[in-house]
Amino acid sequence: MPTPPRTATLSRTRIAAASLIGTAIEFYDFYIYGTAAALVLNTAFFPEMDKVAGNLAALSTFAVAFLARPLGSALFGHWGDRIGRTSMLVASLLLMGLSTVLIGLLPGYAAIGVAAPVLLVLLRFTQGLGLGGEWGGAALLATEHAPPGKRGLYAMFPQLGPSAGFIMANGMFLILGATLTDGQFGSWGWRLPFVASLLLVVIGLYVRMRIAETPVFQAAMDQRRIARVPFAGLVRHQWRRVLLGAGAMTITYTLFYTATTYGLQYGTATLEIPKTTMLALTLAGVLFMAAGTVVSSLVSDRAGRRRTLTTGTAAAVVWGLVMFPLMDTGSTLLVGISLAGALGLMGLIFGPMGAYLPELFHTEYRYSGAATAYSLGGVLGGAVPPLVATALRGAGLGSVAVGGYVSAMAVLSLLCLAALPETGDRSL
Repeated sequence: MPTPPRTATLSRTRIAAASLIGTAIEFYDFYIYGTAAALVLNTAFFPEMDKVAGNLAALSTFAVAFLARPLGSALFGHWGDRIGRTSMLVASLLLMGLSTVLIGLLPGYAAIGVAAPVLLVLLRFTQGLGLGGEWGGAALLATEHAPPGKRGLYAMFPQLGPSAGFIMANGMFLILGATLTDGQFGSWGWRLPFVASLLLVVIGLYVRMRIAETPVFQAAMDQRRIARVPFAGLVRHQWRRVLLGAGAMTITYTLFYTATTYGLQYGTATLEIPKTTMLALTLAGVLFMAAGTVVSSLVSDRAGRRRTLTTGTAAAVVWGLVMFPLMDTGSTLLVGISLAGALGLMGLIFGPMGAYLPELFHTEYRYSGAATAYSLGGVLGGAVPPLVATALRGAGLGSVAVGGYVSAMAVLSLLCLAALPETGDRSL
Protein backbone atom coordinates (compact mmCIF):
# COMPACT_ATOMS: atom_id res chain seq x y z
CA MET A 1 0.00 0.00 0.00
CA PRO A 2 1.84 3.14 -1.19
CA THR A 3 -0.11 5.78 0.74
CA PRO A 4 1.23 5.26 4.31
CA PRO A 5 4.94 5.39 3.32
CA ARG A 6 4.35 8.53 1.26
CA THR A 7 2.48 10.17 4.15
CA ALA A 8 5.30 9.26 6.54
CA THR A 9 7.89 10.68 4.16
CA LEU A 10 6.01 13.95 3.85
CA SER A 11 5.64 14.13 7.62
CA ARG A 12 9.35 13.50 8.20
CA THR A 13 10.26 16.13 5.61
CA ARG A 14 8.12 18.64 7.46
CA ILE A 15 9.74 17.67 10.76
CA ALA A 16 13.22 18.15 9.30
CA ALA A 17 12.21 21.56 7.95
CA ALA A 18 10.69 22.64 11.28
CA SER A 19 13.75 21.66 13.30
CA LEU A 20 16.13 23.34 10.84
CA ILE A 21 14.11 26.53 10.33
CA GLY A 22 13.53 27.06 14.03
CA THR A 23 17.12 26.64 15.13
CA ALA A 24 18.34 28.72 12.17
CA ILE A 25 16.13 31.61 13.28
CA GLU A 26 17.07 31.24 16.94
CA PHE A 27 20.78 31.17 16.20
CA TYR A 28 20.46 34.03 13.73
CA ASP A 29 19.09 36.09 16.61
CA PHE A 30 21.89 34.95 18.89
CA TYR A 31 24.70 35.53 16.39
CA ILE A 32 23.72 39.00 15.30
CA TYR A 33 24.18 39.99 18.92
CA GLY A 34 27.64 38.39 19.04
CA THR A 35 28.68 40.22 15.86
CA ALA A 36 27.28 43.52 17.10
CA ALA A 37 29.04 43.04 20.45
CA ALA A 38 32.36 42.63 18.66
CA LEU A 39 31.86 45.60 16.33
CA VAL A 40 29.70 48.35 17.80
CA LEU A 41 27.94 47.77 21.14
CA ASN A 42 30.89 49.00 23.19
CA THR A 43 30.52 52.52 21.75
CA ALA A 44 26.70 52.50 21.56
CA PHE A 45 26.08 51.39 25.15
CA PHE A 46 29.37 51.81 27.06
CA PRO A 47 30.93 55.02 25.66
CA GLU A 48 32.29 56.21 29.02
CA MET A 49 34.79 53.35 29.24
CA ASP A 50 38.21 53.01 27.64
CA LYS A 51 38.57 50.69 24.65
CA VAL A 52 39.54 47.47 26.47
CA ALA A 53 37.00 47.99 29.26
CA GLY A 54 34.28 48.79 26.72
CA ASN A 55 35.04 45.63 24.77
CA LEU A 56 34.93 43.56 27.96
CA ALA A 57 31.62 45.17 28.95
CA ALA A 58 30.07 44.47 25.54
CA LEU A 59 31.30 40.87 25.61
CA SER A 60 30.00 40.51 29.17
CA THR A 61 26.48 41.31 27.96
CA PHE A 62 27.11 38.61 25.36
CA ALA A 63 27.95 36.22 28.22
CA VAL A 64 24.76 37.07 30.14
CA ALA A 65 22.66 35.04 27.72
CA PHE A 66 24.80 31.96 28.30
CA LEU A 67 24.25 32.28 32.04
CA ALA A 68 20.48 32.52 31.37
CA ARG A 69 20.43 29.48 29.11
CA PRO A 70 20.55 26.81 31.88
CA LEU A 71 17.59 28.55 33.53
CA GLY A 72 15.76 28.51 30.21
CA SER A 73 16.62 24.84 29.80
CA ALA A 74 15.21 24.03 33.24
CA LEU A 75 12.05 26.09 32.63
CA PHE A 76 11.26 24.94 29.09
CA GLY A 77 12.57 21.45 29.82
CA HIS A 78 10.18 21.07 32.76
CA TRP A 79 7.12 21.93 30.67
CA GLY A 80 8.48 20.16 27.60
CA ASP A 81 8.65 16.95 29.64
CA ARG A 82 5.27 17.67 31.22
CA ILE A 83 2.99 18.86 28.40
CA GLY A 84 4.93 18.25 25.18
CA ARG A 85 7.83 19.24 22.95
CA THR A 86 6.07 21.27 20.25
CA SER A 87 4.31 23.82 22.49
CA MET A 88 7.62 24.72 24.14
CA LEU A 89 9.26 25.17 20.75
CA VAL A 90 6.67 27.81 19.88
CA ALA A 91 7.07 29.57 23.24
CA SER A 92 10.88 29.64 23.09
CA LEU A 93 10.83 31.04 19.55
CA LEU A 94 8.48 33.85 20.59
CA LEU A 95 10.56 34.81 23.63
CA MET A 96 13.84 34.81 21.74
CA GLY A 97 12.48 36.63 18.69
CA LEU A 98 10.69 39.43 20.52
CA SER A 99 13.75 40.05 22.72
CA THR A 100 15.89 40.37 19.59
CA VAL A 101 13.55 42.89 17.94
CA LEU A 102 13.45 45.01 21.10
CA ILE A 103 17.28 45.11 21.23
CA GLY A 104 17.22 46.58 17.73
CA LEU A 105 14.79 49.28 18.87
CA LEU A 106 16.55 50.05 22.18
CA PRO A 107 17.90 53.65 22.45
CA GLY A 108 21.60 53.96 23.13
CA TYR A 109 23.51 55.49 26.05
CA ALA A 110 23.46 58.92 24.45
CA ALA A 111 19.64 58.94 24.48
CA ILE A 112 18.65 57.41 27.84
CA GLY A 113 21.89 57.14 29.79
CA VAL A 114 22.55 54.25 32.16
CA ALA A 115 19.10 52.77 31.48
CA ALA A 116 20.37 51.72 28.04
CA PRO A 117 22.96 49.13 29.19
CA VAL A 118 20.61 47.96 31.98
CA LEU A 119 17.81 47.25 29.49
CA LEU A 120 20.32 45.69 27.10
CA VAL A 121 21.39 43.21 29.78
CA LEU A 122 17.75 42.41 30.59
CA LEU A 123 16.85 41.73 26.95
CA ARG A 124 20.00 39.71 26.49
CA PHE A 125 18.97 37.63 29.51
CA THR A 126 15.54 36.89 28.01
CA GLN A 127 17.25 36.00 24.72
CA GLY A 128 19.24 33.40 26.64
CA LEU A 129 16.13 32.02 28.32
CA GLY A 130 14.54 31.45 24.92
CA LEU A 131 17.56 29.78 23.39
CA GLY A 132 17.93 27.60 26.48
CA GLY A 133 14.63 25.97 25.60
CA GLU A 134 15.03 26.03 21.83
CA TRP A 135 17.78 23.57 21.06
CA GLY A 136 16.57 20.75 23.31
CA GLY A 137 13.09 20.85 21.83
CA ALA A 138 14.35 20.94 18.25
CA ALA A 139 16.74 18.05 18.84
CA LEU A 140 13.99 15.96 20.43
CA LEU A 141 11.57 16.83 17.64
CA ALA A 142 14.03 15.28 15.20
CA THR A 143 15.35 12.32 17.18
CA GLU A 144 12.00 11.20 18.61
CA HIS A 145 10.50 11.13 15.11
CA ALA A 146 13.49 9.38 13.51
CA PRO A 147 13.23 5.79 12.25
CA PRO A 148 15.65 3.18 13.68
CA GLY A 149 19.26 3.63 12.60
CA LYS A 150 18.71 7.16 11.29
CA ARG A 151 18.72 9.35 14.40
CA GLY A 152 22.05 10.88 13.41
CA LEU A 153 20.63 11.77 10.00
CA TYR A 154 17.46 13.35 11.40
CA ALA A 155 19.26 15.15 14.23
CA MET A 156 21.56 16.66 11.59
CA PHE A 157 18.85 19.17 10.64
CA PRO A 158 18.63 21.10 13.93
CA GLN A 159 22.44 20.92 14.05
CA LEU A 160 22.59 22.71 10.70
CA GLY A 161 20.51 25.53 12.15
CA PRO A 162 23.55 27.31 13.65
CA SER A 163 25.34 27.26 10.28
CA ALA A 164 22.30 28.61 8.46
CA GLY A 165 21.65 31.21 11.16
CA PHE A 166 25.24 32.37 11.17
CA ILE A 167 25.33 32.67 7.38
CA MET A 168 22.17 34.81 7.49
CA ALA A 169 23.50 36.94 10.34
CA ASN A 170 26.99 37.54 9.02
CA GLY A 171 25.69 37.89 5.47
CA MET A 172 23.46 40.70 6.69
CA PHE A 173 26.34 42.45 8.45
CA LEU A 174 28.58 41.92 5.43
CA ILE A 175 26.05 43.65 3.17
CA LEU A 176 25.60 46.50 5.64
CA GLY A 177 29.36 46.91 6.03
CA ALA A 178 29.80 47.11 2.27
CA THR A 179 26.94 49.57 1.64
CA LEU A 180 27.03 51.88 4.68
CA THR A 181 29.68 54.22 5.98
CA ASP A 182 31.17 53.52 9.42
CA GLY A 183 29.13 56.40 10.80
CA GLN A 184 25.86 55.09 9.37
CA PHE A 185 26.60 51.56 10.57
CA GLY A 186 27.46 52.71 14.11
CA SER A 187 24.46 55.05 14.30
CA TRP A 188 21.59 52.91 12.98
CA GLY A 189 22.78 50.26 10.49
CA TRP A 190 23.63 47.65 13.13
CA ARG A 191 19.99 47.72 14.28
CA LEU A 192 18.53 46.46 10.99
CA PRO A 193 19.40 42.75 11.43
CA PHE A 194 17.70 42.80 14.85
CA VAL A 195 14.47 44.33 13.55
CA ALA A 196 14.48 42.00 10.51
CA SER A 197 14.21 39.07 12.93
CA LEU A 198 10.48 39.77 13.25
CA LEU A 199 9.80 38.45 9.75
CA LEU A 200 11.84 35.31 10.43
CA VAL A 201 9.93 34.65 13.65
CA VAL A 202 6.59 34.82 11.82
CA ILE A 203 7.84 32.23 9.31
CA GLY A 204 9.17 29.99 12.07
CA LEU A 205 5.91 30.12 14.02
CA TYR A 206 3.92 29.18 10.92
CA VAL A 207 6.07 26.09 10.34
CA ARG A 208 6.22 24.94 13.94
CA MET A 209 2.54 25.27 14.70
CA ARG A 210 1.84 22.69 11.96
CA ILE A 211 3.91 19.94 13.63
CA ALA A 212 2.35 17.15 15.70
CA GLU A 213 3.74 15.91 19.02
CA THR A 214 6.56 13.35 18.83
CA PRO A 215 5.45 9.68 18.92
CA VAL A 216 7.90 8.87 21.74
CA PHE A 217 6.45 11.54 24.04
CA GLN A 218 2.89 10.72 22.99
CA ALA A 219 3.50 7.08 23.95
CA ALA A 220 4.84 8.20 27.33
CA MET A 221 1.67 10.25 27.88
CA ASP A 222 -0.56 7.36 26.85
CA GLN A 223 1.28 5.10 29.31
CA ARG A 224 1.18 7.81 32.00
CA ARG A 225 4.98 7.86 32.28
CA ILE A 226 5.14 11.63 32.82
CA ALA A 227 7.21 12.85 35.77
CA ARG A 228 5.55 15.42 38.05
CA VAL A 229 8.82 17.32 38.48
CA PRO A 230 11.07 16.18 35.60
CA PHE A 231 14.08 18.25 36.66
CA ALA A 232 14.03 16.71 40.14
CA GLY A 233 14.03 13.23 38.59
CA LEU A 234 16.88 14.24 36.32
CA VAL A 235 19.00 15.47 39.24
CA ARG A 236 18.15 12.38 41.28
CA HIS A 237 18.87 9.75 38.61
CA GLN A 238 21.07 11.17 35.84
CA TRP A 239 22.91 14.22 37.22
CA ARG A 240 26.27 12.68 36.30
CA ARG A 241 25.32 12.48 32.62
CA VAL A 242 24.18 16.10 32.67
CA LEU A 243 27.62 17.24 33.86
CA LEU A 244 29.56 14.92 31.56
CA GLY A 245 27.38 15.85 28.58
CA ALA A 246 28.00 19.53 29.35
CA GLY A 247 31.74 18.90 29.49
CA ALA A 248 31.66 17.03 26.19
CA MET A 249 29.83 19.99 24.58
CA THR A 250 32.30 22.57 25.87
CA ILE A 251 34.81 22.34 23.03
CA THR A 252 32.17 22.98 20.35
CA TYR A 253 31.30 26.32 21.92
CA THR A 254 34.95 27.14 22.59
CA LEU A 255 35.95 26.58 18.97
CA PHE A 256 33.00 28.47 17.59
CA TYR A 257 33.08 31.60 19.73
CA THR A 258 36.88 31.84 19.74
CA ALA A 259 36.84 31.74 15.92
CA THR A 260 33.88 34.07 15.46
CA THR A 261 33.21 36.54 18.28
CA TYR A 262 36.79 36.83 19.54
CA GLY A 263 38.38 36.11 16.16
CA LEU A 264 36.39 38.90 14.52
CA GLN A 265 37.44 41.40 17.15
CA TYR A 266 41.07 40.21 17.14
CA GLY A 267 41.31 40.28 13.36
CA THR A 268 39.90 43.78 12.98
CA ALA A 269 41.35 45.51 16.06
CA THR A 270 44.77 43.83 16.48
CA LEU A 271 45.67 42.51 13.02
CA GLU A 272 43.96 45.50 11.35
CA ILE A 273 42.25 43.34 8.76
CA PRO A 274 39.28 45.17 7.19
CA LYS A 275 35.94 44.38 8.80
CA THR A 276 34.35 43.17 5.56
CA THR A 277 37.31 40.85 4.91
CA MET A 278 37.01 39.26 8.35
CA LEU A 279 33.26 38.84 7.98
CA ALA A 280 33.75 37.20 4.58
CA LEU A 281 36.44 34.83 5.93
CA THR A 282 34.24 33.88 8.86
CA LEU A 283 31.32 33.31 6.53
CA ALA A 284 33.46 30.98 4.40
CA GLY A 285 34.59 29.15 7.53
CA VAL A 286 30.98 28.46 8.50
CA LEU A 287 30.52 26.60 5.21
CA PHE A 288 33.19 24.19 6.46
CA MET A 289 31.28 23.97 9.73
CA ALA A 290 28.11 22.98 7.85
CA ALA A 291 30.01 20.37 5.83
CA GLY A 292 31.54 18.93 9.00
CA THR A 293 28.10 18.75 10.61
CA VAL A 294 26.65 16.77 7.70
CA VAL A 295 29.58 14.35 7.43
CA SER A 296 29.86 13.55 11.15
CA SER A 297 26.09 13.20 11.63
CA LEU A 298 25.90 10.58 8.88
CA VAL A 299 29.08 8.81 10.02
CA SER A 300 27.77 8.60 13.60
CA ASP A 301 24.88 6.37 12.47
CA ARG A 302 27.45 3.86 11.21
CA ALA A 303 30.53 4.27 13.39
CA GLY A 304 28.81 5.28 16.63
CA ARG A 305 28.31 8.63 18.32
CA ARG A 306 31.13 8.53 20.86
CA ARG A 307 33.79 7.34 18.44
CA THR A 308 32.92 10.10 15.97
CA LEU A 309 32.91 12.72 18.72
CA THR A 310 36.21 11.53 20.16
CA THR A 311 37.96 11.76 16.79
CA GLY A 312 36.87 15.35 16.21
CA THR A 313 37.68 16.43 19.76
CA ALA A 314 41.19 14.93 19.62
CA ALA A 315 41.85 16.90 16.42
CA ALA A 316 40.70 20.07 18.20
CA VAL A 317 43.44 19.62 20.81
CA VAL A 318 46.00 20.00 18.03
CA TRP A 319 44.20 22.79 16.17
CA GLY A 320 44.09 25.00 19.26
CA LEU A 321 47.89 25.20 19.10
CA VAL A 322 47.90 25.93 15.36
CA MET A 323 45.04 28.39 15.09
CA PHE A 324 46.61 31.63 16.28
CA PRO A 325 50.08 31.22 14.77
CA LEU A 326 48.22 31.04 11.45
CA MET A 327 46.15 34.12 12.27
CA ASP A 328 49.14 36.13 13.48
CA THR A 329 50.71 35.97 10.02
CA GLY A 330 48.10 38.50 8.90
CA SER A 331 47.84 36.64 5.59
CA THR A 332 44.26 36.58 4.32
CA LEU A 333 44.71 32.99 3.12
CA LEU A 334 46.19 31.71 6.38
CA VAL A 335 43.66 33.57 8.51
CA GLY A 336 40.96 31.93 6.40
CA ILE A 337 42.54 28.49 6.92
CA SER A 338 42.74 29.14 10.68
CA LEU A 339 39.03 29.97 10.89
CA ALA A 340 37.95 27.22 8.49
CA GLY A 341 39.88 24.61 10.48
CA ALA A 342 38.39 25.68 13.79
CA LEU A 343 34.84 25.89 12.46
CA GLY A 344 35.14 22.70 10.43
CA LEU A 345 36.19 20.80 13.55
CA MET A 346 33.38 22.44 15.47
CA GLY A 347 30.94 21.03 12.91
CA LEU A 348 32.49 17.54 13.13
CA ILE A 349 31.90 17.52 16.89
CA PHE A 350 28.59 19.39 16.88
CA GLY A 351 26.82 17.19 14.33
CA PRO A 352 26.45 13.96 16.38
CA MET A 353 25.55 15.91 19.53
CA GLY A 354 22.03 16.43 18.19
CA ALA A 355 21.38 12.71 18.67
CA TYR A 356 23.93 11.93 21.39
CA LEU A 357 22.65 14.22 24.14
CA PRO A 358 18.97 13.17 23.80
CA GLU A 359 20.04 9.51 23.72
CA LEU A 360 21.77 9.89 27.08
CA PHE A 361 18.51 10.53 28.97
CA HIS A 362 15.24 8.76 29.77
CA THR A 363 12.06 9.93 28.04
CA GLU A 364 10.54 11.26 31.28
CA TYR A 365 13.21 13.97 31.53
CA ARG A 366 14.92 13.88 28.16
CA TYR A 367 14.03 17.49 27.27
CA SER A 368 15.35 18.73 30.63
CA GLY A 369 18.50 16.59 30.47
CA ALA A 370 19.54 17.29 26.88
CA ALA A 371 18.77 21.00 27.09
CA THR A 372 20.53 21.48 30.44
CA ALA A 373 23.67 19.62 29.36
CA TYR A 374 23.77 21.63 26.15
CA SER A 375 23.31 24.95 27.94
CA LEU A 376 25.77 24.26 30.76
CA GLY A 377 28.36 23.44 28.10
CA GLY A 378 27.65 26.88 26.67
CA VAL A 379 28.41 28.64 29.95
CA LEU A 380 31.95 27.28 30.05
CA GLY A 381 32.60 27.01 26.33
CA GLY A 382 30.63 29.95 24.94
CA ALA A 383 30.48 32.70 27.55
CA VAL A 384 34.00 32.32 28.90
CA PRO A 385 36.35 32.11 25.84
CA PRO A 386 35.80 35.63 24.42
CA LEU A 387 36.25 37.08 27.91
CA VAL A 388 39.33 34.95 28.69
CA ALA A 389 40.88 35.65 25.30
CA THR A 390 40.35 39.42 25.64
CA ALA A 391 41.74 39.38 29.20
CA LEU A 392 44.79 37.33 28.16
CA ARG A 393 45.53 39.75 25.36
CA GLY A 394 45.07 42.70 27.70
CA ALA A 395 47.53 41.10 30.15
CA GLY A 396 50.13 40.85 27.40
CA LEU A 397 50.19 37.03 27.26
CA GLY A 398 49.51 36.99 23.53
CA SER A 399 47.56 34.77 21.20
CA VAL A 400 49.53 31.59 22.00
CA ALA A 401 47.91 31.57 25.44
CA VAL A 402 44.47 31.85 23.82
CA GLY A 403 45.23 28.84 21.61
CA GLY A 404 46.42 26.91 24.65
CA TYR A 405 43.11 27.64 26.33
CA VAL A 406 41.25 26.17 23.34
CA SER A 407 43.36 22.99 23.53
CA ALA A 408 42.76 22.70 27.28
CA MET A 409 38.99 22.82 26.72
CA ALA A 410 39.34 20.07 24.11
CA VAL A 411 41.18 17.89 26.63
CA LEU A 412 38.38 18.48 29.14
CA SER A 413 35.79 17.36 26.56
CA LEU A 414 37.84 14.26 25.74
CA LEU A 415 37.91 13.22 29.39
CA CYS A 416 34.13 13.65 29.64
CA LEU A 417 33.52 11.60 26.49
CA ALA A 418 35.70 8.82 27.89
CA ALA A 419 33.36 8.58 30.89
CA LEU A 420 30.17 8.46 28.80
CA PRO A 421 28.67 5.40 27.03
CA GLU A 422 27.95 4.72 23.37
CA THR A 423 24.26 5.40 22.67
CA GLY A 424 23.72 4.95 18.93
CA ASP A 425 22.28 1.46 19.33
CA ARG A 426 19.89 2.17 22.22
CA SER A 427 16.13 2.55 21.84
CA LEU A 428 14.38 5.76 22.81
